[in-house]
Amino acid sequence: MQQLQRTYLKSAPKWQRFRRDLRWLCLLVAATFLLGTAWQWPLVAASWRGDLATALAQARAARRLQEFQGIKIIDLPETYAVWQQGQALIIDARPSQDYQELHIPGAVNLPPDKWNDLDRLPLVAGWDRQQSLVVYCSQESCDDALKLGRRLQALGFAKILAFTGGFRAWDEAGYPVDTGS
Repeated sequence: MQQLQRTYLKSAPKWQRFRRDLRWLCLLVAATFLLGTAWQWPLVAASWRGDLATALAQARAARRLQEFQGIKIIDLPETYAVWQQGQALIIDARPSQDYQELHIPGAVNLPPDKWNDLDRLPLVAGWDRQQSLVVYCSQESCDDALKLGRRLQALGFAKILAFTGGFRAWDEAGYPVDTGS
């Protein structure tokens, strides 16, 4: 049987082999599409309803609550009120270049490339472990504020607040910004 099949494959014209291979390819693409659509059906349905952005935001919020337990998430008005009252140390979790370009006035920069050495940084060592810390990053889709908050929490800081709207929301609201280091 195998010998007959090999003989057929060798003797079949190239266009017949091409058609057979093309049919298999179409079958695999169709199966992949159907499985992918079934696997992601809630997102597909939300997209058809025009609610995809809302569904993704809800999924992000649920994941953040699960992954970053113990870190309180605050919104723009809360962050502005805390900043105005000087109740907390504001920490910018963005790269140094972004911080030097623009940042919240009075914010301290802890860029991602320094996170592995937080326990050895003199700046961090001098902070009161009971002081409130507000950590922010670039924008709402960025989790760096929460990731840095978790690392600071592991170092014993008790009051971590994460402003997940990020610097973009602060700047778009027209709140004061500063440049330089």
